[in-house]
Amino acid sequence: MRYPEILTCILALAVVGCSETDLTGYVDPKIGSGGHGHVFVGANVPFGMVQLGPTSIPQEWDWCSGYHDSDSTVIGFSHTHLSGTGIGDLFDITVMPVTGKVTLSRGKEASPESGLWSYADRTQEVARPGYYSVPLTRYGIKAEMTATNRVGVHRYTFPASSEAGIIIDLMNGGCWDRPMDTYIERVNAEKGTPDPEGTALRGYRFSRGWADDQKIYFYAEFSKPFNSLSVETRDIQIWKDEFKTMPTYARADFDTKDRETIMMKVALSPVSMENAFANMQTEMQGWDFDATMEAADKAWNEELSRIRIETSDEKSKRIFYTALYHTMIAPSTFCDTDGSYRGADGHNYEAPGHLTYTTFSLWDTYRAAMPLYSIFQSERYVDFINTMLSIYKEQGKLPVWHLHGCETNCMVGNPGIPPIADAIVKGIEGFDYGLAFEAMKVSALREDRGQDHRMKYSYIPCDLFNESVAYDLEYALADGALANAAKTLGKEEEYEYFSARSRSYENLFDKNIGFIRGKDSNGNFRKEYSPFASAHRADDYCEGNGWQYTWLVPHDVKGLMDCFGGRQQFLERLDSLFTVPSVVEGEESSPDISGLVGQYAHGNEPSHHILYLYTMAGQPWKTADKVRYVLETLYGDTPDGLSGNEDVGQMSAWYILSSLGFYEVEPASGRYWFGSPLFEKSEIAVSDGTFTILTENLSETDRYIQKMTLNGKPYTKGYLEHKDIAAGGELVIYMGPEPKVWYSSEEDMF
Repeated sequence: MRYPEILTCILALAVVGCSETDLTGYVDPKIGSGGHGHVFVGANVPFGMVQLGPTSIPQEWDWCSGYHDSDSTVIGFSHTHLSGTGIGDLFDITVMPVTGKVTLSRGKEASPESGLWSYADRTQEVARPGYYSVPLTRYGIKAEMTATNRVGVHRYTFPASSEAGIIIDLMNGGCWDRPMDTYIERVNAEKGTPDPEGTALRGYRFSRGWADDQKIYFYAEFSKPFNSLSVETRDIQIWKDEFKTMPTYARADFDTKDRETIMMKVALSPVSMENAFANMQTEMQGWDFDATMEAADKAWNEELSRIRIETSDEKSKRIFYTALYHTMIAPSTFCDTDGSYRGADGHNYEAPGHLTYTTFSLWDTYRAAMPLYSIFQSERYVDFINTMLSIYKEQGKLPVWHLHGCETNCMVGNPGIPPIADAIVKGIEGFDYGLAFEAMKVSALREDRGQDHRMKYSYIPCDLFNESVAYDLEYALADGALANAAKTLGKEEEYEYFSARSRSYENLFDKNIGFIRGKDSNGNFRKEYSPFASAHRADDYCEGNGWQYTWLVPHDVKGLMDCFGGRQQFLERLDSLFTVPSVVEGEESSPDISGLVGQYAHGNEPSHHILYLYTMAGQPWKTADKVRYVLETLYGDTPDGLSGNEDVGQMSAWYILSSLGFYEVEPASGRYWFGSPLFEKSEIAVSDGTFTILTENLSETDRYIQKMTLNGKPYTKGYLEHKDIAAGGELVIYMGPEPKVWYSSEEDMF
């Protein structure tokens, strides 16, 4: 689609919408850029290495992605960003166009001359998949950018100036990370080799932050030869009393006429400067900005079209396709065009026979994003699994939260196990099942991160380990997933062992008050307790409280019912979750506890499966009511359109699956429990064709499933099996106003 056509489409969207082939017109990257959404705003391609966009002055929680709708400062345009996280990092190889003399520093908003930053004119900002543009008011420069997988492409329109410049910022540190080593040199643009008279640049930035040993290499070219190049070096404190002299900023100077454009393109590599040059040669040899922008738009359209929906509700369409877009920002490519990559052990490896990825926010994404990928990105999902297995071989365990070759060990439990077990149970091919089972088993039996206590006591005592309940419950559900994989592979001994261990939550269930809570090494529950209380990373839970964590037993819902004393008591307590006051006790309670409906917290992941427990317990109409409420009130098409962090695609993946009508509650079960579909028709491109969902008699009041057919035959289960989706076919769901149970027996539930 041509540039003017895209703009016309965006302007007309509220009235008539874009054509069904131009799905990028329904995407608004700024949804989730306000509030606490923390989404990336800028130019990239699906699952690309480069996320090129603005980075602002603040380094605070709501600026984890470098951008927030409330703030228009810009210190430059960085080539790497996170999207939706609760911790900040990256912002590597930041570029800033300027005019005149400037202070080479991040600066402070209270002091306009304190740095090289500028305000951005947000009234003229354009953000869409694969393209970003904004005027920089301080310099009178229009900044535009697009990207390939590994190359960021800049186009700057300057005013007339004898002091125009483009600055490469290798410092850009602060509270998120600090540079440990940097380098920049002039090179020959044709060969990529060192040349003191060269017109291109190459270098690297090694840093320590959330990723404690990050290395990124770059190669950069300009469309116009620069008049001069100046490099500033500084003594940087790299650790305690250690200082190192390193280049922090480089400025390329130009003379410009009024409205003259200068382009810049920057290729990245996790392996070497030479590979960055090779990536440039492979992906972006010329200077055709518009063609690159159109290719990025085409790439996004192709991926978005894997799921097509039909609905008269234009707002829902914008939310849906923006959500789908957000699920494809990460995991991000972490290999060069020749397949080489930097391993978790710090060594470089040749192509392993699959694409390598990074940014695995697994505690978030094992719940919905990974299952979603297994449906509509099955080939790429295999690459994700193979990457995780490579990480296992390199670091001795499956990833927990992996970022740019570094294990952050962020969040609780063993979140690398459920996606791999899920792939085995679903029969997804393309990876070594033997190695996968070994990786899961070894990771589950490591005596670290509280697992040693769990093996000794059969639970994690709260007096010996912080966030003990959260860790134990996450380990239990991972054990349940591993048990399912063992059963699929015919490993009876391991199935029995991990099934038994997956019931460790029973040790923490206090039957006197009906909550899962902390128990000490003497077998006593904490004396002082409130299920409303939360202390951020300093109590028995992680980003939650007793009300939310008591339901984190998705792998054994029948067993949790038994803890309550039966189905009726389970349902009564579940009802109360949504009616008790939406208060969180504790002066330093977690800011992630958001999107509250009673004590159900949709803004954070431990709650995401809870609405579907009603379907599993025989009251599917309550799931339908509550899912519809969340879809319609806790997601929007404004910058504050998310009720919590995007969490690298998880928040959006919940919307995608739930709006299609189902959700995978039990990790590695191969089945998705029904809720209430939002669209008249959905078509999902799957490995063996197309899976179509037709919804008859759909309306605001006709929100309850009455019956359904699969490929023309009556379907009487409360869940949909993955094998039926992957095979392609047609599911027809008949809706109506009557709350009812359409599935046939309790045997279908568990």
